[in-house]
Amino acid sequence: MGWVRMRVRSPPVMQSKLLCLSLLYLLTTLPLALYVSFSDPASAASRCLAFLPFRSSAPSSAASAALFEYPREYGEHKHAIPATRALCSDPAVFSGRSLSVREGHYKTVLEEINKLCRNLSASPYAKPALRYQNGRRNSFAGNLSTVERKSFFNHTDSAVEIPCGFFKEFPVRESGDFFGQFAFFIEEKILVAHRLAMEKCNGVVVASAIFNDHDKIRQLKGLGSETLRTVCFFMFIDDATHRVLASHNILAGERGEAGTVGAWRVARLVAGAGGDHRLPYENPAMNGVIVKYLLHRLFPNARFSVWVDAKMQLTVDPLLLVHSFVAGKGADMAVSKHPFNLHTMEEAIATARWRKWGDVDAIRAQMETYCRNGLQPWSPIKLPYPSDVPDTAIIIRRHGLASDLFSCLLFNELEAFNPRDQLAFAYVRDQMSPKVIMNMFDVEVFEHIAVEYRHNLKRGNGGAGGKQGITRMASSGDIAGSSCERYLLKMWGETTE
Repeated sequence: MGWVRMRVRSPPVMQSKLLCLSLLYLLTTLPLALYVSFSDPASAASRCLAFLPFRSSAPSSAASAALFEYPREYGEHKHAIPATRALCSDPAVFSGRSLSVREGHYKTVLEEINKLCRNLSASPYAKPALRYQNGRRNSFAGNLSTVERKSFFNHTDSAVEIPCGFFKEFPVRESGDFFGQFAFFIEEKILVAHRLAMEKCNGVVVASAIFNDHDKIRQLKGLGSETLRTVCFFMFIDDATHRVLASHNILAGERGEAGTVGAWRVARLVAGAGGDHRLPYENPAMNGVIVKYLLHRLFPNARFSVWVDAKMQLTVDPLLLVHSFVAGKGADMAVSKHPFNLHTMEEAIATARWRKWGDVDAIRAQMETYCRNGLQPWSPIKLPYPSDVPDTAIIIRRHGLASDLFSCLLFNELEAFNPRDQLAFAYVRDQMSPKVIMNMFDVEVFEHIAVEYRHNLKRGNGGAGGKQGITRMASSGDIAGSSCERYLLKMWGETTE
């Protein structure tokens, strides 16, 4: 009997050494490739360390405890948006600094901010740097023409009065001063208390607003031991938001004092008695930008302000923000760069495409107006401004001539066109004089000083305003003959003229 020869074959995958090595290389390099692909070329670690005080300087105190206990059904922490660009590690990585060092840094910041505020109050420049137009017109900002609005861009004469809102006639209790003009806003039974609190706020004010129940009230995190005592926190709401808060028993009773929700002092905006119970604008977003950009008028004695969109929850003490972004940088204001768009036209196209404002023809008319009047795409010649498009969800300001003028001029543009403030931002900033010193910080930093949440879900367009219907996409033929043709060609790099 002969032997039967049997040949045992190895699996095909093991037959090729080259294939085995390739698989081994793939398995070892894939994690690194994924990390690099989602990483910014700049050093993420250096950026984190540069802003170390944000994560390590707020001392432990009673303020770090929960500021308010919300009813479960209110759901103030639903729908958080993941931070996709922040590459720093968890804040716990910075816990190596001792508690005494953290407290020492916070106390230093507190003392420096208070000193700045005292010095400004005692100086001859304590009075408002701008003079404002008064009177009554048919709209809140005066319904100014393009020529009229632009005539105030070059502010060389301190005697010239600037149009800065509060023109529309409303039933008020008093007349002749600013707070009399603003009296229609505040709920009548607490009118005097709010007015006094706003007038007495002579340091740092943190403000936000919720209209049409578009967002949740969220508490700030990381507050230092003295911040609640020294900083003013104001949340402005309308009747629609008030009804929802009242239905959850948030504004009164066991869950909080009437008129306050945790750190926030809640000011209800109503038209008051007299027959006209409407706010200045039918669009809730326009009413919101009154507070967003005219804080220097609402709080005439405040020296610094931090605006926080209601969709954001600050996770860093506002005194640290003021110190690090504005006071420590010698800046008039600070705002984050937009995560995606560099040029104003890119933002305008995105606004139309994603229907952030429904009237595409009005957006086109706005851009045509700006191109005719000097708007240029971003280029290195605009440095030190690193971008033409900000993310204005958080704005930190030093109240003074340049930042107040910028806010007034920008607000006038918003009334003229729409509340999408990013569209008018570079147009005003680049052409106004005196120039505003602006600290536009990176998106990674933005995502480490706040958590962003989605707006409350609404049927329809959520208050976007404008005409409704199918959005028509632009074509290349639309460019010919447009006043923005040269802008677009320069933006695309097809001409240098």
